[in-house]
Amino acid sequence: MASALFTRSGGRPAGRRRKSAVRAAALLAAVALTLTACSTGPAGSTAADAPSQPVSTAFPVTIKHVFGETTIKEQPKRVVTVSWVNDDVAIALGVVPVGVPKNEWGGNDKGSTPWKDAALEELGAGFGSAKAPVQFSEADGINFTEIAKLNPDVILGAYSGLTEEDYKKLSEIAPVVAHPELAYGTPWQDSTTIIGKALGKEAEAAKLVSDTEATIKDKVSKYPQIAGKTFIYGNLEPDKSDGVNVYTANDNRPRFLNEIGMKLASVVEDNSKGSKEFFIPWSAEKANELTSDIFVTWVPDAATTDSIKACPLLGQIPAIKTGALVADSNNMLTLSISASSPLSLPWSLDTFLPQLAGAADKVATAAK
Repeated sequence: MASALFTRSGGRPAGRRRKSAVRAAALLAAVALTLTACSTGPAGSTAADAPSQPVSTAFPVTIKHVFGETTIKEQPKRVVTVSWVNDDVAIALGVVPVGVPKNEWGGNDKGSTPWKDAALEELGAGFGSAKAPVQFSEADGINFTEIAKLNPDVILGAYSGLTEEDYKKLSEIAPVVAHPELAYGTPWQDSTTIIGKALGKEAEAAKLVSDTEATIKDKVSKYPQIAGKTFIYGNLEPDKSDGVNVYTANDNRPRFLNEIGMKLASVVEDNSKGSKEFFIPWSAEKANELTSDIFVTWVPDAATTDSIKACPLLGQIPAIKTGALVADSNNMLTLSISASSPLSLPWSLDTFLPQLAGAADKVATAAK
């Protein structure tokens, strides 16, 4: 891992604590929660207290993942999630988990997000209410103690960076749905499909994916200038020889931009062929070789953006020279794209798409 302050979400130092930091990625009217609402019951209830749920999948079901496979014998009533995304998906499918991690990076004062809050309120389970999920911290890794207290029927980690040790310890508590292949590399569509199967909601999950993709397509259509533009999504730190990292096609950020009609720059494609990592380090001395129409990055504040532009090395990145730099200091927006879900992506579009379009306009102006 590069020594630069570089993380899965863009915020915390991954070089210092890879396992923890790698876990840690603006309106809700765009999210159409048309699915049948059903709750796993109040956080303090027993499984028997929870209301029954309509079943669209016959149980038992077996789900394959990076550590083998997990069989869920009957439809779960007490659901606990780890990492990001998994709680969003369950809630979007109308299932209120009994326990979820706090959003300790990029979250609001509730340790949550606006998109999750709105969806929970619609299900009558907003934080502070009797039916709200219990929240636990993941600042120091998987919170085995708090998860065990919740007596779950299933633990969802389809989007996560669970280690085999984590998986084994969690499996002593309840069946665990781990990520299918790459840590933190599960596309949101796959996370939704996997979780839908685990919860007995395959048909609803398919509809959720379709509806979310339609919402995205509709909003993207209003910004035709971004279509076909090449991009690099990375992390920039001014005045550091190792101050550049770029995300590969394995990461959900470039994956999302590809899905909305943009193209990952060939310099990234060529240099990350065969890689199973979500990023590749890049020497700042070779920053001028990072050729693309648009460069997207996260920054802690506006002053950092100015420092990037003024940096003798980073300022040579072609997209920065043409003014096509998208540098956002909104942690919540960064999280919504990094840890993308059917709830977070529609929320992000009204802010993120105009930023991309503005950069695309700079590209067109520079070409004249």
